[in-house]
Amino acid sequence: MFGFQHIIAILFFALFGYTFIVWAKKLSKKRQRQLGVGFSIFLCASLVIWTISRIYIQGFDATEHLPLHLCNIISLLLPIFAVTRKKWMYEVLLFWILAGTSQAIITPDLAHGFPHYDYLKYFVVHCGLVVFILYATIIYKMRPTVKSIFKSFLALQVYFVAMLLVNKILGSNYFFISEKPPHGSLLDYLGDWPYYILVAELILFPYFFLIYLPFHFTRKKAISQKADPNS
Repeated sequence: MFGFQHIIAILFFALFGYTFIVWAKKLSKKRQRQLGVGFSIFLCASLVIWTISRIYIQGFDATEHLPLHLCNIISLLLPIFAVTRKKWMYEVLLFWILAGTSQAIITPDLAHGFPHYDYLKYFVVHCGLVVFILYATIIYKMRPTVKSIFKSFLALQVYFVAMLLVNKILGSNYFFISEKPPHGSLLDYLGDWPYYILVAELILFPYFFLIYLPFHFTRKKAISQKADPNS
């Protein structure tokens, strides 16, 4: 964690995300929408190609190769959101990405470094998800509300229960609820199984609320400026 290759990947995608969004601001709304759809398809296709290549090389294993981890699910949903721009999808994905995907970037579950395809896919998809949700926030001007916290939290509980059932049937570890990731993560600081799941559940809602706070304060500031244009 936080080795040279890790830091370089984060810095590269931070620069890419900033440049990408600044450039998109100069485009027409039609071009902005097309760019968002194209970027979402690219991220989804990266996941699909990586999954197919793993199955081709290793042979299909239902406990490993189904795209059911949280960030993979998000990648598959992204083109649908980019095309429809449904508010409820934004509300769910915003917190999933800023809370979950960001942690995956900080503590990558990787066995290979650059230039291995696993390394490239991992950071392209995970960092790409963060860039995309910021793109939706800044370019599409979508914003969460307090209710968004509840929607995203409840949607995550549905996903959690679904993965419990899948893991029970397949003997798999999707969403890392059967055991912790093998290469270390923030879950290592939350106790042993199954206690880390309980602790994660307890801190999840406050974590979502912290993510929401900047949106709350910027909204209050915008309202006060409208009420007092001379301020």
